[in-house]
Amino acid sequence: MERLQKVIAQAGIASRRAAEKMITDGLVSVDGEVVTQLGTLVDDFQSITVNGKLLSREEKVYFLLNKPEGYVSTTEDDKGRKTVLDLVVVPQRIFPIGRLDYDTTGVLLLTNDGDFMNAMIHPKFKVEKEYLVKVEGLLRKETSKQLCRGVNLGDFKSGPAKIFDVKYDDTKTNSFATIIITEGKYHQIKRMFEAVGHPVMKLRRHRFGTVTADGLPLGEYRRLKPHEIKQLWNLSRFGKSEER
Repeated sequence: MERLQKVIAQAGIASRRAAEKMITDGLVSVDGEVVTQLGTLVDDFQSITVNGKLLSREEKVYFLLNKPEGYVSTTEDDKGRKTVLDLVVVPQRIFPIGRLDYDTTGVLLLTNDGDFMNAMIHPKFKVEKEYLVKVEGLLRKETSKQLCRGVNLGDFKSGPAKIFDVKYDDTKTNSFATIIITEGKYHQIKRMFEAVGHPVMKLRRHRFGTVTADGLPLGEYRRLKPHEIKQLWNLSRFGKSEER
């Protein structure tokens, strides 16, 4: 169940504050009864009218996109670049959960559920993001340990990370690795490796929480399955994430 003013705001009728005023002004009815008490809880099956009009509740939807390069992870772009919404064409008003850089590929979740989005990106829940990265130079054990401890990026220090599966290419000039973080700062992975002298050449998000894009072609999307949504919710509710 959710608070009445929140349901009204989520339907796009008004802001949360304006919805509260509508309620206290007696403009909102639930199942035919006028409700003026803020914080009234309603479920998905109750009928809500605002100013005499039946509230239409948008279905909450959750999508997984295997993002290709060349798209920005926003709903619009002032530079005229293509956005991820050019790939995920659905009737609902959705938005990406966090961002992947223009040239970064991989798992990107999209939804119209604001609570779900906040739960996925709030730092206190420590939802894991796993990336496959190719960097310049040979990534040594001590450098990996430094990244795992956290590095100073000027405006903040990165939190603890996990790094494994470090390999070198055939020419022994570049490195491949898997890195897991629970933060999501702007350009964070690129800045972390840049700070230790290994600029990123390629970056792909392999996993978000418990979800991967395995089997999903680049540029394609699908709905999250009910059990996937539940698993992601559980990460925030119980503070758990996958362990390697």
